[in-house]
Amino acid sequence: MIKYLVPALMAGCIAMPAAAQDDRPFTGPKAEVLVGYDTLRSGSSTDLDVADGDLFDNDGPDESIDGVAYGFALGYDYDLGSAVIGIEGEFMESTGEQGSDEIISAPFGYRVDLSRDIYIGARIGYKVTPSTLLYAKGGYSSTRIEAAFEDQLATDGFDFNLTRDESVDGFRVGAGVEHLLGDVGLGANSYVKLEYRFSKYDDLSFDDEIFANNTVDIDLDRHQVIAGIGIRF
Repeated sequence: MIKYLVPALMAGCIAMPAAAQDDRPFTGPKAEVLVGYDTLRSGSSTDLDVADGDLFDNDGPDESIDGVAYGFALGYDYDLGSAVIGIEGEFMESTGEQGSDEIISAPFGYRVDLSRDIYIGARIGYKVTPSTLLYAKGGYSSTRIEAAFEDQLATDGFDFNLTRDESVDGFRVGAGVEHLLGDVGLGANSYVKLEYRFSKYDDLSFDDEIFANNTVDIDLDRHQVIAGIGIRF
């Protein structure tokens, strides 16, 4: 009897962690590929909302930069049953850059080009079904940008050009939905996600030597809608 009971108990001990893992499918380390819509508002503290045809070639200053964000994320989640908590980090790039419609016919202008974006944070979610998770997230974000305040006319008597290429720090909050694909995806542990996130960065300031030595602050608010596909190991 003992020689049959011991192997049975050993098999049961091996099977129990596997069963527990099946009951908590959102647990484990993960890797994701991400892509989506990216926009950053590069508004300044100077009021540039003037009438069409006054200073601007088009309908007025386009104070947002649109592009495609792409990159990858790594993290770890722990499935508590009905809730899931986790940590994650991202490295993203963006195609966002200033468009020609933001060139103005006044003697000055500014631009912002987007580069790498790093995020480290945490998330908490609730399982609305055994395979679907609604979650909220938040944490630290840092992005690399090139910003310039430029003299646009060669004949205006001014020679004023400033360019800054630097990192700015801020925070990110967001929310999304994640769904397990099961056997129809890349494997039994694959999933897809869709999320919206908002990032707020420190302002960039320029000393305006043209208009009474004012300081012009470039506001950096970022909105993203990101889709991803991932796998847990």
